[in-house]
Amino acid sequence: MLLIIGSIILLATIYALVKQYEPRMVLFLSGLVMCLAALSPLDAFKGFSSAIKGAVVMETITSSMAFAFVMEATKCDKHLVHLLAKGLQKLGPALIPGAVLATAFVHISIPSAAGCIASVGPVLIPILIGAGVHPPMAASAVFAGTFGATMLHPGFHQNVVISNAVKHTPIEVVGNHFTDVLIIGAVVAALVTAVAFVLKEHKGYENSTVAEEFEVNIVRAIVPLVPLTLILLGSLNIVPALKALQISYAMIIGVIVACVITKTSPGDISNAFFQGMGRGFSQIYGIIICSAIFVAGLTSTGLLKAMINFMSSHPAMAKLTGTMGPFLLAVLCGSGDAASVAFNNAVTPHAASFGITPMNLGSSAAIAGCLGRTMSPIAGAAMVACGLAGVSNPMELAKRNALPMIAGVIVMAVLLMFLR
Repeated sequence: MLLIIGSIILLATIYALVKQYEPRMVLFLSGLVMCLAALSPLDAFKGFSSAIKGAVVMETITSSMAFAFVMEATKCDKHLVHLLAKGLQKLGPALIPGAVLATAFVHISIPSAAGCIASVGPVLIPILIGAGVHPPMAASAVFAGTFGATMLHPGFHQNVVISNAVKHTPIEVVGNHFTDVLIIGAVVAALVTAVAFVLKEHKGYENSTVAEEFEVNIVRAIVPLVPLTLILLGSLNIVPALKALQISYAMIIGVIVACVITKTSPGDISNAFFQGMGRGFSQIYGIIICSAIFVAGLTSTGLLKAMINFMSSHPAMAKLTGTMGPFLLAVLCGSGDAASVAFNNAVTPHAASFGITPMNLGSSAAIAGCLGRTMSPIAGAAMVACGLAGVSNPMELAKRNALPMIAGVIVMAVLLMFLR
């Protein structure tokens, strides 16, 4: 009976996420109701406590978001975007794939897809349109750049969630899927370009749009890359002294460098830093906390155990669920976070029991969520891109990005789930 009740609540949870109800509320209430149905209400609160006690995970997530807020406050992110844009203007026929990859590069440092589009869109979209690319295609190309390159940053919350689930460091998680993300990026960029050529939207649009004039400061443009550079120098043992440098420490060093180079008031830096920390806790860590309560509900009803037993008997279903589940949910609800985080907290730790490497399953779910969100017409990033390009219907972006993202998730599944 409990399994039936749990299944009904699980389906109701999926429906609520698709209808875009607040994801933290949905996960929290679903987990709590399942625990109540199992006559174990305290399990929900224990799940809450265990998530709150994950201080190492919280430290990485909040410091990464704090650094992103400081980059926005000091305009360093804008200098990086304009530096990349200057190079793009010289690409000619390669402008569209260049725009996709330039957006992806910036997305590594700006974890929010909508925030990334808000940073690069005002620069890249006018450049694309000015070169004759049709507005819906220009918006689609920039939107496509948020396919998941941020998975290359060890401080990105999805990598932190995976690392916590599989008991490896975020750097090891990134190293495991680094090449796969690069291949997926190449596939996405190539297919977005192919779509533009097939639709004949890569040239011929006449518009007087002129890209914003901006004087780039090279030093400021490099600042957003400081933490990632420090992390890589240490993890690759190029500078052994940096090997002990934690991700949060690298973010703080990046903030100090930004303060010194931009000569921004330390008070303003401090405000931006702690606003970012607060946003990281409420928007990102909040989902992790609520997903822990949801997992507690799945456990108390016995549904999680039943799912794991089923996957142990049918490993192929686990591979399919870990890719297409988060992908489809992200398309339907416009966010890859809730489904991927819940899946990685509930199922990924048990992956070895049904013959799958936990790290591969975790990366697969997270990347699939990113790809699904990048073809969703209701994603916040899609709305931002439409507004910047003057496109009234976000479905225009979804139609153009559908083939690249579907191909991306298939390539990702083959690389991470079937070739390893």
